[in-house]
Amino acid sequence: MNRPALHWPSIRGRARADAGPLLLAAAVVAAVAFLAGAVPPLLRTTADDAVRDTVRRAGGDADVLVHSRFERDDGPSGGRLRAPLLADDVDDFRDRASFELGAGLHAVLQPPVAVVTSPVLNVTDGSVLRTFQLAYLAADGGGPAVTWIAGTAPGPAAAAGTDRFVVAPYVGPPWPVQVGLSEADAAALGLSPGDTIALKDEHKQVKDVRVSGIFRPADDADPAWRLAPSVLHPVAGADGVGTTRLGGLLSRDSLPDARLAFDQDQLQRTVRFAPRPDALTWSGAATLAATVVQLKATSGASSGPDEALRWESQLDTVLRDARTQVNAAAAQASVLLTGIVSATVLVLLVAADLLVRRHVPAITAARHRGAALPDLGAELFIESTAAALVATAVGLALARAVAPGVSVLTAVPLAVAAAIAAPAFGTLAAARATTDRRTPANRSARRWTRRTRRLRRAALDVALLVAAAGALVALHQRGIAPTGAASTPDASAGLPTSAPALGAVAVALLLLRLLPAGTRLALRQAMRSRRPLSVFGAARAAATAGRVLPPLALVTATALASFALVLDATARQGVTDGSWRTVGADARLDVAPAAAASTPTLAARVAAAPGIDHVVVAQVTDRARVIADTVITAPRLVVVDTAAFRRLLAATPLPDVPALDRLADPAPGDVPALVLSGDGTLQPGMHLQLPQPDGAPAIRLTAVGTAPAIGDATDVVVVDTAGLAAAGLPTVPNTVWVTGVGTARAVATAGDATANVVLRADVERTRRAAPLTAGLLRLARTAAATLLALGLLGLALGAAAGAPQRWQTLTRLRTLGLRPRDARWIAAGELLPAVLLAAVGGPLLGAALARLTLGPLEMRLLTRQAVDPALALPWGWLALLGAALLAAVAVVVPAEAALRRRRQLGEVLRAGE
Repeated sequence: MNRPALHWPSIRGRARADAGPLLLAAAVVAAVAFLAGAVPPLLRTTADDAVRDTVRRAGGDADVLVHSRFERDDGPSGGRLRAPLLADDVDDFRDRASFELGAGLHAVLQPPVAVVTSPVLNVTDGSVLRTFQLAYLAADGGGPAVTWIAGTAPGPAAAAGTDRFVVAPYVGPPWPVQVGLSEADAAALGLSPGDTIALKDEHKQVKDVRVSGIFRPADDADPAWRLAPSVLHPVAGADGVGTTRLGGLLSRDSLPDARLAFDQDQLQRTVRFAPRPDALTWSGAATLAATVVQLKATSGASSGPDEALRWESQLDTVLRDARTQVNAAAAQASVLLTGIVSATVLVLLVAADLLVRRHVPAITAARHRGAALPDLGAELFIESTAAALVATAVGLALARAVAPGVSVLTAVPLAVAAAIAAPAFGTLAAARATTDRRTPANRSARRWTRRTRRLRRAALDVALLVAAAGALVALHQRGIAPTGAASTPDASAGLPTSAPALGAVAVALLLLRLLPAGTRLALRQAMRSRRPLSVFGAARAAATAGRVLPPLALVTATALASFALVLDATARQGVTDGSWRTVGADARLDVAPAAAASTPTLAARVAAAPGIDHVVVAQVTDRARVIADTVITAPRLVVVDTAAFRRLLAATPLPDVPALDRLADPAPGDVPALVLSGDGTLQPGMHLQLPQPDGAPAIRLTAVGTAPAIGDATDVVVVDTAGLAAAGLPTVPNTVWVTGVGTARAVATAGDATANVVLRADVERTRRAAPLTAGLLRLARTAAATLLALGLLGLALGAAAGAPQRWQTLTRLRTLGLRPRDARWIAAGELLPAVLLAAVGGPLLGAALARLTLGPLEMRLLTRQAVDPALALPWGWLALLGAALLAAVAVVVPAEAALRRRRQLGEVLRAGE
């Protein structure tokens, strides 16, 4: 096979003559290559930030825990042997757990903290709704630092004597144990050093627990305190509805006494490893989750039952949720990026068509001089490839400068399209200009040729429709979020990912197939009018309606830009709706347990502030113990005045719940309740039981309807305050919901240190600033702007390609008396049909594609909603998008007229000869 004979002067001459279109195409390639090369690396960085953010928000749920029982302390001659070195045994247990954890987990976990806790005891000083728990905390450097402001640190009980080992009888008086109380717990109990706390266990056995001193934490943010928060301050609802748990701090000296104060297996020891979010990355999340799963699978595999380590953690679940969110964000980003690349390829084809139109005289002359088609194709390929490679390299270099890496594969389609489009079009144009094929004289042969051409065009249309339908079906059946441990956040573009882009191209092509019929209809209508300008404009539009490529790029880019705007609006509205569900009002005040009695007073102060519409108080208990038939559940229990709560819901975007009226007037018998369950455990019609502390009879509930979603809890039980009080369980509200324009100022003025203020606006702002959400919103806006620019560029290039023929005709008409102003109107009439189709059909097509495809994109994972957000159509932005296209026509036509104003009449009349 002979090598192509290249004519380098022709290559350089054509490049210089048409430097403008070449540079324009190169600029488009460089700009989109920059975007395509920078987005995947930025997404990987965002994925790392998202994993860390998810672990931070998980809090204690992401900890790795290990449990182990104490060895039995039976003495050699009966009784239980006091172990004065029991704290050292706990330290050995912590070190052993740290050793068995493995190097992989050690690198991402904080130093361990050991905690020893007693059973929950009941405070018997007349308040049956208060409980107490003893706790010992030990880290590598000792327990959390405290300052004793009264009394001393807990020491050994006097019964321990001075002997190293003391034997406690199995049956005897309660063994004394000393604890320290925090200031908050001491104030709640009204105790001072030397006092005894009135405590009983669940079997009514009295416990001898004495206060040795009152402490103040050196740092209440020390991670060790979160393992036993009741030691630091009272915790409401920890042991059931209406309960408040308090705690006592054990020391190394009093821990052995605590062991003797309870039965053999009642004291629990646990080591907690909290993750270090800054050490987590997306790439290591899958391996880390697998390690945690394996650790739990081998839990309790030690030789002896007392030595077995039982591992427990939800870190793998947290990481799996983070990976799911990242996968969804990667899929959504891939959809937007695929749309940009698709529109860019179409615009590059339009630019290549314009370039070839300018090359046609030169390549036709070269062909007449004997140049072979392969030689011409090779010359054009060298010319376009040089520009494409340089532009792609520049774009990727810019991407590398601003991003932590660069993705070359996403820029390959751009470089390929820019490199082969012009040679393909040029070779085809040269072949057509110099073909020796004659038009058949036989009418049937000409008819056969036309039918063959139509069948080929129909086959192309059908193939594109089938591909778009297949992509849409694949998107709905299996989604586009990658699964499996090997998935990466920059999921490669596949068939499901290209569903919106393929759908836009396929539908746009169908619309353009109808455009010639529409222009012919408009021409027939114009022929009946007495306005010659409309006739000329409609005639020019009908004559050029068969050109598919420029309007295809315009309509596709407009539709995909509209899709990006709809995705952005839907995500933003979803974040807003999710914040309303989380907070429940403009603001929520969570009152501290120790100050719960002051909730009505706080609510009254807030209600008296200006700009307040509604104030509703409620008792909200997370993980309340509720028995549904024979299943024990832990839903969020909300006790509220349902009439006031319904008025609150009516004043917010939250959905109204008519079933709340069924709780306002309870009938004799079971207390009516509304239930909501994520897994179907709680269903309307079920009978529920609400256990009470201290052995009181359980309160019977009947589920009479579906509860509203309150906060982010998946399981909710709502009961009316009056109904529960009538059943014998008064409530102490600990939550205040506030609505009104003056909410932020009112809660800032009326609130104090006893209430945690949660503003809905702050929640929305925080969620919108989350790594994945913020990245997707920026990408959606960037994609919309880029696609609009590509659409306008496609319009300008298409107009430039048809400008010579258009203005040649209009200039000849000027010799018949057509004014320059009238010529501009005719030129606008020629361009308007395709632009109107894009301005009207593009936004509608984008909205339709969003409705069909946003469901499988799992937007709820980024907006943090239980269900997918409702489709939000930004009609203002869509209208502005269409107006921008129409305004572009008003700019392109006068610009063309100005460029051709000085053309001589003789030049126009000789053109084409």
